[in-house]
Amino acid sequence: MGGGVGGILLDSSVILDSTSNDDETATLRTGADYLLRKLRHSNIPTGISYAVGLSEAKVSLLEKLICVYSFEHFIYNPSSLDDTVNAVSLAWDNNGAIILHVVSKYNEGLVPKSFSSGWMNVFVNVDGDDASRNPTGIFIEKLEELPLTVCELNRKSSEGNLVVGYIMKPSREEDFAKRGAFPLNPTQNGLIFLPLTFDLPILTQLKKVEIVIHKATDEISSIERSNSSDCSSKIIYTRGMLELQRCIGELSDCCVIDPFDNIFPIVDRLKIQEILLGLEDLKTESQCKIRGPYYLKVDSFDDLELEQRLCGAKLSLPSIVKPQVACGVADAHSMAIVFKAADFTGLSVPLPAVVQEYVDHSSTLFKFYVLGEKVFYAVKNSTPNADVLKNTAEKNGFKPLLFDSLKSLPTDGNKKPSPKLEEQQDLDIGLVTDAANYLGRVLDLTIFGFDVVIQEGTRDHVIVDVNYLPSFKEVPDEIAIPAFWDAIKMKYLSKKGKNG
Repeated sequence: MGGGVGGILLDSSVILDSTSNDDETATLRTGADYLLRKLRHSNIPTGISYAVGLSEAKVSLLEKLICVYSFEHFIYNPSSLDDTVNAVSLAWDNNGAIILHVVSKYNEGLVPKSFSSGWMNVFVNVDGDDASRNPTGIFIEKLEELPLTVCELNRKSSEGNLVVGYIMKPSREEDFAKRGAFPLNPTQNGLIFLPLTFDLPILTQLKKVEIVIHKATDEISSIERSNSSDCSSKIIYTRGMLELQRCIGELSDCCVIDPFDNIFPIVDRLKIQEILLGLEDLKTESQCKIRGPYYLKVDSFDDLELEQRLCGAKLSLPSIVKPQVACGVADAHSMAIVFKAADFTGLSVPLPAVVQEYVDHSSTLFKFYVLGEKVFYAVKNSTPNADVLKNTAEKNGFKPLLFDSLKSLPTDGNKKPSPKLEEQQDLDIGLVTDAANYLGRVLDLTIFGFDVVIQEGTRDHVIVDVNYLPSFKEVPDEIAIPAFWDAIKMKYLSKKGKNG
């Protein structure tokens, strides 16, 4: 097999819009911004080349892109193309790996000399006559196709390589990619990551991958309330995600991490609470107890028996009130801490809601991340104990504390973060690991996270939140990213009934 792709050289002709002959302005070609962002963290050396004599505006734009994306740059003179070709080859001496030269015309730039150097030319949107007269090279219609081309070449470099198609909102993708999670070059365990895009036919892309990883909760357009026993029907996904689901359904061999139906409990806080009840039957050797918080579903804050129902559910005040829908809608994170039963009336938290036990936990939160068979955790500052909250609320007549959990949490303004939070609580890692394994089995999820607090006095370990495909950014990249890759690979092998 070949050595895969060892470098990508983008000629200025595929980056700059050539429809305008105005040398005073410079704009990007359609798809160029997308491609540059994908190559930035691809783990493949990438450079931009352009000829001497290019207009000042175009050179300025190219130099800016080179700086922003940390690419190499090569300036060539038509009279000395050999020198530039040699400079590129020396810069990317990768023991036989392929250098891809991406151009928009058959005779563009370094093409005349690239054949003898062993490079592979990729021609973008070259008209049919040129392609038929000069068949040497790869021809693509859009720049968005280049990552797919790279993946196909890298897959051929080793029989054990697998292509993982991934899709999630741009900000989340960028967060993973900049930490090295989505390389176009094979990982240490043979995974190649292909960004899936709705700008190209999804089915065509899926036929090139063995595994699909997604953050479907980023693509929920609404939640449909019904009495149907089919949980998946309650989630209404965006048009693109529905198309992805449909196409995956046509490919029986595609391994999805994780199936869309498995995501539903994460979206519904009531469903998660019901699943956490199963922790009561967990057999452990620990002296501590792990559980979910006490809770009560509320359909109306005007319920005259609400206070009595709260007592029946072992709930005392203050309690925290959360929307039943945990994500995918605008107000899923609009919450409140309520101190007086009378203040439930007219409370501005979306219904139906879940009233949840407020656990005194010394302002210490343990964030757990499950990556396949591996479990990691980080320690974070959290909300203060109830007595501190009451002191704060007293100044405001004990009115409910309203907050958005994605933006800010109620805090003790007088307390400074402790550098050694783990010393404040005695965490039973074995107990929580047992709980993580239980959740993994029940939810049938590969990569998920959950938050644990330790109740003062009882030392109960209480799981207060569960989420799908978290960023696990608190875990060092050199530990988390290989674990992420291993989790994906092991899930695939498990589905295929293979070992190791």
